[in-house]
Amino acid sequence: MADIEALNYDDLDTVAKLQKSQRYRDIMEKVELALEKGLEVSKTGLVTEDDPEYQLIVDCNILSADIENEIIIIHNFIRDRYRLKFPELESLVLHPIDYARVVKKIGNEMDLTLVDLEGLLPSATIMVVSVTASTTTGKPLSDENLQKTLEACDRALALDDAKKKVLEFVESRMGFIAPNLSAIVGTAVAAKLMGVAGGLLALSKMPACNVQTLGAKKKTLAGFSTASASVHTGFVLQTEIVQSTPPALRTRACRLVAGKATLAARVDATRGDPTGKSGRNLKEEIQKKIEKWQEPPPPKQPKPLPVPDSDPKKKRGGRRLRKMKERYALTDMRKLANRMQFGVAEESSLGDGLGEGYGMLGQAGSGKLRVSMGQNKLAAKAAKKFKEKSYGSSGATSGLTSSLAFTPVQGIELTNPQTHAALLGSGTQSTYFSETGTFSKIKRT
Repeated sequence: MADIEALNYDDLDTVAKLQKSQRYRDIMEKVELALEKGLEVSKTGLVTEDDPEYQLIVDCNILSADIENEIIIIHNFIRDRYRLKFPELESLVLHPIDYARVVKKIGNEMDLTLVDLEGLLPSATIMVVSVTASTTTGKPLSDENLQKTLEACDRALALDDAKKKVLEFVESRMGFIAPNLSAIVGTAVAAKLMGVAGGLLALSKMPACNVQTLGAKKKTLAGFSTASASVHTGFVLQTEIVQSTPPALRTRACRLVAGKATLAARVDATRGDPTGKSGRNLKEEIQKKIEKWQEPPPPKQPKPLPVPDSDPKKKRGGRRLRKMKERYALTDMRKLANRMQFGVAEESSLGDGLGEGYGMLGQAGSGKLRVSMGQNKLAAKAAKKFKEKSYGSSGATSGLTSSLAFTPVQGIELTNPQTHAALLGSGTQSTYFSETGTFSKIKRT
């Protein structure tokens, strides 16, 4: 944050100090010597942590991240100076190196039709930049500011070339330091991933979702369609596996490759498999899954029709099903109405065969449309159950009977209602009163 706040200084050396540091010079000299020697250093095919070659690779990864930060600082310096000339350019060209190249190419020229930007930017972006420059409100820079701006552009481009050399060196050693990771994503992408992450150990500690976005750039669409814009993709998108995948499946393939690359980086960080066999196995697994995604769906099998005139399926039985059948069963009246007697005309509601026919209803009896229906089993069972219940008090068979009797002579008299009901059922009638006021029985004929 201190470096960013100091970007308003007139001198770039006060904030951009990496190129003049001794560490930068020493590492770049070792990298250039290593690139001249080639692969003669690692004769055993394995770079251990005690090997100075491994330490140089770790230093290169750290230096690559420092160069990236230094380029951002210089980009802010160039943008603050060139904003007076072309303020809209920073929103049209977002990448720092592309911005520095365009600024160096345009310079103090106000008419962009005289400037050839072919090869620096996409054709669509070039058209938008040219149209915007014709209506810009910027003014030409002074000679001093222009000189400082162009010098900052040269330093940014020099740092970019140094970063490419560092990545080239790391890429040449990727087969020894990270064989499993290189087997999946390739040596070039593996070197870029390690350079951005800050080393193999730092890369192995990152989750797969973060590995997928390493190296992602903010897209400048300039009002064009977003259909071809890939989001949440970085260096993993540049791998051979993803590029050979159909565009519709590339985002899914990036997610898969990032997950397997994270596993391979963890194997390499612990030196679990120096031969790279684990990485090759993971790559085969990725290829099989992508091929599986591209297979057409299996054809829909035709479902055969049931065998005609086959036996009806057995339905479950039980009390509930029997009750339902009894409730919706065909009555005897409906059976007779649906039946016709041969050689006998049926009666109808309007006569002379008009209206609704009655079938055999009334033909077997007295001619009336009445059929004696048998009692339903459910109704019979309910009646029997109702008859068995005893209603009333003191166990009496009727609610109107009582065990108390009122006599004019004796007052209240207690009697047995069950005995009284038995006497009534045997054909005799009892009376509680006589002319003398005594209990007597009268025989009914």
